[in-house]
Amino acid sequence: MNAPTQDAALAPVRRKPDGWLIFGRYGALALLAIMIIVFSVLEPKNFPTLGNLTNILSQLTIGAIVAMGLTVPLVAGEFDLSLGFQTSFLCVLAAGLSNNLHAHPLAILPILMVIGGVIGAVNGLLVTKFHINSFVGTLGVGTLVVGLDYAYSGGRPIVALDQNAFLKITTTKMLGIPAPVWITILVAIILWVFLNRTVFGLSTQATGGNSEAARLSGTRTNRVRVVAFIIAGVCCGLAGLLVTSRVGSGSLDAGDGYSMSAFAAGFFGSAVLRDGQFHIIGTLVGIVTVALAFNFMALAGAPTFYQYLFQGALLIIGVGVGSVARRRSTR
Repeated sequence: MNAPTQDAALAPVRRKPDGWLIFGRYGALALLAIMIIVFSVLEPKNFPTLGNLTNILSQLTIGAIVAMGLTVPLVAGEFDLSLGFQTSFLCVLAAGLSNNLHAHPLAILPILMVIGGVIGAVNGLLVTKFHINSFVGTLGVGTLVVGLDYAYSGGRPIVALDQNAFLKITTTKMLGIPAPVWITILVAIILWVFLNRTVFGLSTQATGGNSEAARLSGTRTNRVRVVAFIIAGVCCGLAGLLVTSRVGSGSLDAGDGYSMSAFAAGFFGSAVLRDGQFHIIGTLVGIVTVALAFNFMALAGAPTFYQYLFQGALLIIGVGVGSVARRRSTR
């Protein structure tokens, strides 16, 4: 019998496709497609319509911006539990500052984004300089923000004096699509380019993948983490303005619920096309999945508690599938 040739010995070993990895990468997309088909069959007159599609896109904008902001710290290997509280606070500030400064809502947007960035910087410094776990640190900052929210508003919603200016942000359309949808698309493009096409974005991914290895290779991992939290806070500033623009007033807890949907979307989307890695496209898939389910529940007249059940199940599934995908990818 002839001995195996050198080329044959050096040839790469072909492994059978891993079912878990395939499920992890494409399972979320398959679930999304199944949901669309099932919802269209169950609600044929209301769900698969252009008007309902526009409504879904409008409803998901704020949650998508908060979720994409959360994705940046997640990519860096950190959590931010303060984002929902930040959004509520900045929503109230949007109405209050507009009234006090007699300014157009878009004129105060930079102020809101700066304040959000400052809150994010506090989160980042607590994690990097004081070595407080991000889970605990951001929860503490979020609680402080709730206190500031009540102190500023006096415990009451703040009604914008120029409600029409706020409402116009939501009702304005370009090519038949509401302006907030275009804003969300722009944010998605900016953050995708930042994370995938810039040195700092790649350093963020390296920090989240293996912080110690990234530090030893020269990456300033602490600075990366701080910037990640700042970006998340800036996104909350934009989200806060959009929340106010929906009803023309700032409510104390209007943004609190976006944290859960953001985490559900981020973890569920972490397995989309990747092996348990957080990324912008996956987060958008997750937020669309949540929005479609909520929209169908509303059309079907389902009780509100089903929304919480769905979000919780989605978060558990996302964490489970992502963890399995990461372990098997490492192997």
